[in-house]
Amino acid sequence: MTNSVHTNTAAAIALQNLSRTTSNLNETQNRVSTGLKVQGAKDNASIWAIAQQQRAETSALGAVKSSLDRATSIADVALTAGESVSDLLKELKEKIVAQDVSLRTQSRTILNEDFKALLRAIDSAVDNAAFDGSNILNGSLTFGIQFLANADATASITLSAKNLSVSGGVITLTNTDNILTPTAAAQALSRLDTSMNQVNIALGAIGSQAKQIEAHNVFVSKLMDSLEAGVGNLVDADLAKESARLQALQVQQQLGAQALSIANQAPQIILSLFRN
Repeated sequence: MTNSVHTNTAAAIALQNLSRTTSNLNETQNRVSTGLKVQGAKDNASIWAIAQQQRAETSALGAVKSSLDRATSIADVALTAGESVSDLLKELKEKIVAQDVSLRTQSRTILNEDFKALLRAIDSAVDNAAFDGSNILNGSLTFGIQFLANADATASITLSAKNLSVSGGVITLTNTDNILTPTAAAQALSRLDTSMNQVNIALGAIGSQAKQIEAHNVFVSKLMDSLEAGVGNLVDADLAKESARLQALQVQQQLGAQALSIANQAPQIILSLFRN
């Protein structure tokens, strides 16, 4: 290589190599510190765009999962209250069966008061079957509640409403029913048997829908995990590989700095030629 006082070609080449190594080192250090090989569009435009789209899909599925979690909670509260109603209906039947023609009026009155109290307890259980302001058992909702089922918000899952209030339709008993006389008790028993059967059917329907919601929620969770893993495969850095590359680049940087230092000494060699 020709020595010149005007142009230090060796130093220029050494500086270019050192700059390239430093740039690669900074890039690798950034990957190691962030854990990402694609952080923005300038790193890899197509991969970044795909990753962003999948992140948006995952975020939308998160909203779906939140909706389904809420549906599960509403259904669980409703089923708990519904089971209490079913138990109260059983107690009502015990009171009716306990009415016997041989009972004195005072005993009949006491049993009837218990009967009325159980009817009020049914309405109380139903009125308190709310979660986050939603109650599918008290008749406030005619068609139930719809919940998101997919990220595009084009599909939904419905949790049906069942009115389990006294005389609400499912329960045919009324608040005016009594068991003070054998005739009244017989009429109440007939309506009670119908009510018990219809309550079981209603709770079975809610339970089936709750099971469907739970299964779909599990699917959404797995889908989110798969999407997140897919994004990771696209943008996550191989830390073992990047760590090894980092060490190699650090050595290259040190050698490059030494090469530049040596190249910068070339003009001094030319000056030494003119000394005695």
